[in-house]
Amino acid sequence: MVKAVEATQRARMDVGSVVKFATFSRALTLLLQAVFNSLIPDHVPDAFSPPHVAEPKCWDSLVEVIFGGLCRWDAEHFLFIAERGYVYEHNFAFFPLLPLSLRAVAATVFWPLGGLLNFRSRLLLSVVLINSVLFVLNAVTLYSLGRLVLQDRRLAYYSSLLYCITPANVFMAAAYSESLFAFLAFGAMWLLEKGQALTSCFVFALATATRSNGIVSVGFLLYIQFQRCILQARVVGRTAVKLTKFLSYARISFQFVFSAAVGTVVVLLPFGLFQYYGYVTFCKPTMKPELISNALLELSEKKGYRVPDMTRDSPSWCFHQYPLLYSYIQDVYWNVGFLRYYELKQVPNFLLALPVTVLGTAAAWQYCTANPWFCLQLGLIDGKQKDQRGENPDLKGSDKPASGFYSPKVFVYLVHATVLLAFGVFCMHIQVLTRFLASSSPVLYWFSAHLLQKHEPFYSTDRVEKAASSTQSRTRRAKLPTSGDACMTGSEWRILPQNPLTELLLKWAHCSAVTRCLLGYFISYWVLGLVLHCNWLPWT
Repeated sequence: MVKAVEATQRARMDVGSVVKFATFSRALTLLLQAVFNSLIPDHVPDAFSPPHVAEPKCWDSLVEVIFGGLCRWDAEHFLFIAERGYVYEHNFAFFPLLPLSLRAVAATVFWPLGGLLNFRSRLLLSVVLINSVLFVLNAVTLYSLGRLVLQDRRLAYYSSLLYCITPANVFMAAAYSESLFAFLAFGAMWLLEKGQALTSCFVFALATATRSNGIVSVGFLLYIQFQRCILQARVVGRTAVKLTKFLSYARISFQFVFSAAVGTVVVLLPFGLFQYYGYVTFCKPTMKPELISNALLELSEKKGYRVPDMTRDSPSWCFHQYPLLYSYIQDVYWNVGFLRYYELKQVPNFLLALPVTVLGTAAAWQYCTANPWFCLQLGLIDGKQKDQRGENPDLKGSDKPASGFYSPKVFVYLVHATVLLAFGVFCMHIQVLTRFLASSSPVLYWFSAHLLQKHEPFYSTDRVEKAASSTQSRTRRAKLPTSGDACMTGSEWRILPQNPLTELLLKWAHCSAVTRCLLGYFISYWVLGLVLHCNWLPWT
């Protein structure tokens, strides 16, 4: 009972520490993007830049100065869709849930500012509000998910702290869908681990309405359902009499097929409906170009953007066997396809994606080599089951612990991350890989925290236990605090939230090489992303 109370108190302290650090991260990110955007001249790229035809109001220039760095590159698409809808054909590469959310917040929460700000400025404020709140919630959700999957409170805590300095930080703040997608994906995973499969299914569906890679999430539902089906079948095989085994197996099989089919349909439905909307808009148009403003028509003629036009022939993709507008846009507008990005001129972009590629590959390799037999069985064998001699057949010959990064529950998340990594490396614009993985999979943060715990003396388990049990160790300068302990003396910076990660940053010179490489990667991509992205310079 006492241990349970202490565990609850520690969890609350962890969550409070994570919330403080995530809030600090958002405030610092917004401050830095405003500073960099003001000091560094904007590059003029050949990117989507629609005309702003609304009459400016008295506070619009102030909002642009403070938050203008958040509406660069693809952010222009999301803001344009939120303001004017899907006008151009290539706008359909961007899924609707974020634009709808921005429009709803701008029209309600910031409606009283209508006399001072035009609608675009209110949309930009909505970006700041939504992404900042979601970022903090994401850090807390990742902590909760980590505790369920990793069965290791400290590793879950360190992972959520690392999320607060994610290398995709600028995209979590800008008018991109990364924060919203991470919130829905991590939340659905957490619900699934809690046994709430139906609710998780609908949250995964919302993730699919946010980003196209949400459709991959159906694999979680299928895997978990199949795993439970196998476990139920084993119970029946050990306990049921021969007469009822067949009926029990048939019932279990029907339940699996039914739940898998329903879950798949629900998760894929938003993607299908969005593609149907695009098909109706351009293949069966009911409007004439005269209904579109002249400024937008001029842009379409100048750039070659297609608009819905009932007086013109339908585009070629309408006559494909499977008329998927999203696939057509990725192929024609962005030249996305298998190995298409493998050109000599793209070497700098491959170098940008190298750190996350190395981390993702190392995570898969270390997990599989730690327990190859378990992985060959696709993680479907219950790690707690024992053979007739009382030994665990899945853990024999392996030193894999029951908790931490090598927990059996991590397997499906690792497969998901590896599939995304392989797809990104071979089929996508490689520079997108960092934010693609950082917003879709918790494995990046779990494995990074695992490396810190393995290679950093400040994070070692023995050190933590001694710090928690010995009052004398609290006076040591090198002590690793818990989330509620102070980690800085009076002579050190007090602006930083107090947690183990900030202590590592303050004691940088004494950290291990692995720690410096890992944190250097996270921090440098955070800062470089703000410097480059906020000024229209190429970034991930």
